Amino acid sequence: MNDTRSTALEVALAYHDAWTSGDLDAALTHVADDVICAAPPGLLTGVAALRGFMGPFAGSLTGSTLFAAFGDDDHALIMYDTANPAISSAPAAELHLVREGRIREIRIIFDRLPFALARGDVTPA
Repeated sequence: MNDTRSTALEVALAYHDAWTSGDLDAALTHVADDVICAAPPGLLTGVAALRGFMGPFAGSLTGSTLFAAFGDDDHALIMYDTANPAISSAPAAELHLVREGRIREIRIIFDRLPFALARGDVTPA
């Protein structure tokens, strides 16, 4: 088995480690200025839009656990769980397209049910 990490995976993990540690500025150094991010609220274009989306959530984190991370030269896929004061578990996955050492595209998938339950929008089954 080869223990060498791919370029894309190294970049994605550096980004993930930084934002889940509360350092969004450091995280965004790994992102292209014209990044495109497909997130549950819609399509975000540009690093400023990504900052606006990620900032409040990253700032609220009380914990994060990385479950898995895989990648090749251009793509990285990470799966993780996060927690904040209102949510004890919010699982998510991100697919990153990395070119020239920077994240160019991000596709974020996360379970919105814990957030809806915390707001009282739905009741548990």
